[in-house]
Amino acid sequence: MAAAAARPGALSGPQGARSTPVMAAPRQAVGCEALEICGLDRISEALKLLLSPGGSGSSSLQITKHDVLVATLKSNLSALEDKFLKDPQWMKLKLLRDEIANKAEWPQNSVDVTWSFTSQALLLLLCLKETMVRLAADFSPGKPNPRTPEVAPALSPDALSISQQKTVQSVLQFVVTLGVCPYLMPGVGVPLRYRTEFGAVVQDVVCLDAAPDATRRLYTSCRVLLNVAQHASLGSLIFCRHFGDIAAGLCQLGFSPTKRKPLIPTEEVLTEEERALSRGALKDMLDQVYQPLAVRELLILQGGLPQSCTDVKTQLRCRTPAWLRRLCGQLLSERLMRPNGVQAVVRGILEGAGAGAAGGSNAEVMAADWKKCDLIAKILASCPQQSLSPESYYRDICPQILDLFHFQDKLTARQFQRVATTTFITMSREHPQLAAKYLLQPMLAPLHRCLNTAEIPECDMVPGTILVTEEELSRCIDDVFKVYVVGNEPLMVLVDSLLPVLGVLFPLYCFTKQSVSHIRSLCQEILLWILGKLERKKAIASLERFAGLDKAVPSLHSLCQFRAATQGGIMITVKEVISDEDADEALYQKVSSEQGQVEHLGDLLFHCQECGLAGDFFIFCLKELTHVAVENEAELKTKPFYSKSLLELEQHQTLLVEGQERKLLVLQLVAVLCERMSEQIFTNITQVVDFVAATLQRACASLAHQTESTVESQTLSMSMGLVAVMLGGAVQLKSSDFAVLKQLLPMLEMVSNTYPDPVIQELAADLCITISTHGAFATEAVSMAAQSTLNQKNPEGKIEEQQQTLRERYADVAHSHLEQQSHEQTPQTGLQPDAPFTPKGVSEPSTTTNQTSGSITTEQLQEVLLSAYDPQIPTRAAALRTLSRWIEQREAKALEMQEKLLKIFLENLEHEDTFVYLSAIQGVALLSDVYPEKILPDLLAQYDSGKDKHTPETRMKVGEVLMRIVRALGDMVSRYREPLIHTFLRGVRDPDGAHRASSLANLGELCQRLDFLLGSVVHEVTACLIAVAKTDREVQVRRAAIHVVVLLLRGLSQKATEVLSDVLKGLYHLLKHVVRLEPDDVAKLHAQLALEELDEIMKSFLFPPQKLEKKIVVLP
Repeated sequence: MAAAAARPGALSGPQGARSTPVMAAPRQAVGCEALEICGLDRISEALKLLLSPGGSGSSSLQITKHDVLVATLKSNLSALEDKFLKDPQWMKLKLLRDEIANKAEWPQNSVDVTWSFTSQALLLLLCLKETMVRLAADFSPGKPNPRTPEVAPALSPDALSISQQKTVQSVLQFVVTLGVCPYLMPGVGVPLRYRTEFGAVVQDVVCLDAAPDATRRLYTSCRVLLNVAQHASLGSLIFCRHFGDIAAGLCQLGFSPTKRKPLIPTEEVLTEEERALSRGALKDMLDQVYQPLAVRELLILQGGLPQSCTDVKTQLRCRTPAWLRRLCGQLLSERLMRPNGVQAVVRGILEGAGAGAAGGSNAEVMAADWKKCDLIAKILASCPQQSLSPESYYRDICPQILDLFHFQDKLTARQFQRVATTTFITMSREHPQLAAKYLLQPMLAPLHRCLNTAEIPECDMVPGTILVTEEELSRCIDDVFKVYVVGNEPLMVLVDSLLPVLGVLFPLYCFTKQSVSHIRSLCQEILLWILGKLERKKAIASLERFAGLDKAVPSLHSLCQFRAATQGGIMITVKEVISDEDADEALYQKVSSEQGQVEHLGDLLFHCQECGLAGDFFIFCLKELTHVAVENEAELKTKPFYSKSLLELEQHQTLLVEGQERKLLVLQLVAVLCERMSEQIFTNITQVVDFVAATLQRACASLAHQTESTVESQTLSMSMGLVAVMLGGAVQLKSSDFAVLKQLLPMLEMVSNTYPDPVIQELAADLCITISTHGAFATEAVSMAAQSTLNQKNPEGKIEEQQQTLRERYADVAHSHLEQQSHEQTPQTGLQPDAPFTPKGVSEPSTTTNQTSGSITTEQLQEVLLSAYDPQIPTRAAALRTLSRWIEQREAKALEMQEKLLKIFLENLEHEDTFVYLSAIQGVALLSDVYPEKILPDLLAQYDSGKDKHTPETRMKVGEVLMRIVRALGDMVSRYREPLIHTFLRGVRDPDGAHRASSLANLGELCQRLDFLLGSVVHEVTACLIAVAKTDREVQVRRAAIHVVVLLLRGLSQKATEVLSDVLKGLYHLLKHVVRLEPDDVAKLHAQLALEELDEIMKSFLFPPQKLEKKIVVLP
């Protein structure tokens, strides 16, 4: 006979069935003196016999299955009775069963075989429980032996084996399937026929008309099961799978409405006392089991099914009765109001959907299930009827919701944090005042504690006192990030609650930028979120507070300071008292901190460019700059000093100082924003117009006070040129854009009437005409201004017609100079271009790169050669780079002129600009890689020449070229070993210290690549190094000599013991000498590095690595 399957979706592991209540009934236990103790094995054998399969269930007809089930139950009951009567070994169990049966008050025999079977199973379970209780009472474990503490303690005799537990679980399945589920009312619990195919068979086999009554059967089954569950081990087996069915039975027994009151007491199936006992048993059972399990089962009883049960069949179940829905809602509210009730509700819902207590396989899916999080949030945000008031409910629940943010387990934390965030937002939306009082204020309390509006207790005023610990601050920032940034709901109550603590958040963000901190990104995301959600005026006001322009708002308390904590976080402490000696240092720290805050504000605004906030704040700063320009000496001219009291004078001076501070701060802000922001800072026409308006206002203010300057004149020209560019067609303007542009007309008219520069006057007047006519009429001055502005923005991106004209004129000049062989002179033409000219070969690198050998023309080559002498530095450097690229690509026409190219590169080596001479160095190195035998001797001669022929700077640059050539030649450098070594050794004796250091550096690069070819000159090289390292007066030269030793050992590596075998001892003594006696720390460091290299080499030589090899020999 197939065993009844457990109800689907059941969870395992209630926290305890420590003292599960039993409904009042005549005592089922047997006295201690009644009988001898029966063995657990015998009871287990009886249970197995009762569950023995019988008959053949292969027929597919439903009627046959019913008959087989009934026949099997009867056969098993008969077999059990025969065993009791005929087997003397079962006598003890029979006596115990009869004793319990005599004391039982429920009818044990019935025409319905299912109830007879259930009764016998219940009697055997009571026998099992009684036997386990007796065995545990008689057990007295011995004292543990201290000599063998590792030995496990003795096992209690009432412990069930794995096999016995499986047998008990099978019996419990039958008891619940035959004794509880068939008697539940429609809509109470999950119907039996929808669970398994066997359940459908059982539902049809049970005879509800036979005595005893169905309600009495249900009452008896629940009563006995709760009695058995008093034992902890059996209670765990019962509740882990059948808690929901027992709870459904108790709900029906205790709370289902009765149709009428019986006229005769004997007609009443259950007495009122029994119904009251059922209600009490349900309450006690719910209080003592694992609370998430209770929540889940109550939700199922209420009508909500777990996801795993929502199939077609379960959707056909009857609707849950109204009385049961109300009852389950009340019981769920009671679960919620208990300590840790929020966690129990959350776990019950999430774990019931497939995520286990520790996360489960579906934990990540559940963490992303926002619909389920919304459901839990609505449950938690709704005040239950049992609560006295919403405020008392929120006062009890909100601390538990805050605790959901702080779980350590990562998977569980993800689920709970999603729920907490959603609940936070739901409560803030439905009850903003209560959420602000019981959720937001406790969460933001560590930040409120440090505001200058807060009162710090006198006991905490001691310097060094920790006001906010590292854990508190990290938890606060983390919670704020989860609620505001992750939740991303700009509710008014959320935004308003965060605004007062921005005065602490921004300094905290600035402090995190000074070092590594895990809360830096969180602070930045929070600040960006609030700036993006605020109205634009409030956002600019907040930025004004961040910059220090508005000191009337709450900010960090003057006695508080941030300090780095031990775990990578930050804590807030009380500042130390500043003595008079440290006043200067404190002032310096204050100024540096304020400057750093402005720079960090620029970094923050860099991320706000796309939304337009950075542009609006930049315009705000420009307007403030206009106010600074307007304030002149007239504002400072007040009453004469003799007419003021000392207090008035002091206040006047204070105002003057504050005004100067504000002016300097505005200037610093504008400078930082100009430096940090990109050219995309303005995102719409309105911002551009506001920028131009601010510039024009400043110009008009300067005109009014006659304080115009060259810088303001240039700024004014640029801004009006920007307007000309927009009117010239660079931006597609609409009629609404012209309405915005008309705001500039009064200021443009004032500039056109009063500005002293006639060009700016004319441009302002023409712009007024163009704006007034919506662009229908534009003068030539407007077009020229637009063109000039575009050229200033991108000097190399000229208009094609002008660029082509300049190229043609320059090409003519190039031809004439090449014919006259006068490359040393610059082209003398009447043309004075506004921006550096870039030749064709330079301005089109993409086409040049893709050209094959021989693809460049003579005209292109001549043009680039001429550009190599251009007075404009970018043009000259670009030409040198182009020549280098052609040499690298082996362009034939360029390589034919190798001597001329070498001359050009060498002459440009003497140029003072870094970009030019580095390009020349690259060109010489590439040319030497192609023709080393022709070019290398000339370079060595130039490097070896004295000061009278070449400047020391030029010789140093040639040394850089030689170093690059040595690196480029690689193994081929051995062919030129002799001239290179001789030149470098002679350079070591040069009177110029810089040249000696350069020669040693080149010598190190060369020796690093010679390997065994160094053998014939190793003595000369090492003797030179030892002498220089010990006797040279220049510290840079001694450093270079020691560094050569480092390069030598590092390049030779394991070969050093062979190549340097004769001089290795001398080098070792040299290094030890430097470590002991050299006064320069850098030289000591080089020597220490060389000793470490030598140490590694000798260790590898003396103790070679062991190789595990196995030789395999193939026999013939």
